[in-house]
Amino acid sequence: QVQLVESGGGLVQAGGSLRLSCAASGSSLSIFRLNAMGWYRQAPGKQRELVARINSGGSTNYADSVKGRFTISRDSAKNTVYLQMNSLKPEDTAVYYCNAGSGSYFTPAPDDYWGQGTQVTVSS
Repeated sequence: QVQLVESGGGLVQAGGSLRLSCAASGSSLSIFRLNAMGWYRQAPGKQRELVARINSGGSTNYADSVKGRFTISRDSAKNTVYLQMNSLKPEDTAVYYCNAGSGSYFTPAPDDYWGQGTQVTVSS
């Protein structure tokens, strides 16, 4: 079993920046089995959508809406994935969820782990 704890959400004005962190913890074997980690978001009334994913080799995948503004990175020694969000827009407002598991850097696996979510609000 793996636990994912997100941090770094908050309220920011349009054009501003935020950095989200997600730390994974659990048994050594469970952590060892993690391949890709990523971020998803869900705005009110909308479905959860991909923001960015990164695998253990550093390959990344971004949603078109965030390319050039957001950067995903990973510190394997700390079992932590980061999402640097720049040039934020009001439409980026959502609950951001961390994801980790055996999925690829394109898609999660059915048994992937999910965090509880952190709210990001961008005011205009």
